[in-house]
Amino acid sequence: MDNLRSLVFLLVQLVWIPIYAILALFTMPFSALTRYRLISGLAYSIMWLLRVICKIRMEVRGMENIPQEPCIVLCKHQSAWETFALQTVFPPQVWVLKRELLWLPFFGWGLALTSPIAINRSKGKEAMRQLLDQGKQRLTAGFCVVVFPEGTRMPYGVRGKYKIGGALLAESSSAKVVPVAHNAGRYWGRNAFVKRPGTIIMSIGKAIDSKGLKADEINRQAEEWIESEMERIG
Repeated sequence: MDNLRSLVFLLVQLVWIPIYAILALFTMPFSALTRYRLISGLAYSIMWLLRVICKIRMEVRGMENIPQEPCIVLCKHQSAWETFALQTVFPPQVWVLKRELLWLPFFGWGLALTSPIAINRSKGKEAMRQLLDQGKQRLTAGFCVVVFPEGTRMPYGVRGKYKIGGALLAESSSAKVVPVAHNAGRYWGRNAFVKRPGTIIMSIGKAIDSKGLKADEINRQAEEWIESEMERIG
């Protein structure tokens, strides 16, 4: 049954995402925040499809920890699930991502219109400068900045090396850092076709006040909270 549900979900996505991406092109004349609010409707629809077709639900803990002002979100990365789920939980946001994602047909078109920070990972120092410059610009414009500190999707139960880019942005901007843990990999694994029914827990930690802290300390606090919370929610 899980295979059948997953197949139906995939087929619906193959029809729905191109349609939504084409409609998203008509948002170009609007401001960045308005474009985001319109395009992020795709995330709400995907989460609805997951509930209806794949029987995957979400439980959010710690909503009260989301600051009123734009913040930096450091989130565990296990599957495509969190790229949709975060949009339904946090205020308007941009992601730090590899620029190749913008080249994907349909999905990449819509993604490009949401003002992401699309970096070339092979350009080490240049990519870091871009992250810091554009990250501060996005925060000033009213966006949260979402960073997956492990850099890539990790299999469920595997702990990746936490890169320091998001913490450096926090140090240079003094923006608060919100750590996020979740167990999406139990139900929608890394590059997995089959989605298993169940309730994914997203846990949001207390915001880290980055003022006066060095990037290493910010990164350490975020990593310790996320990984300890991963053990707790299982």
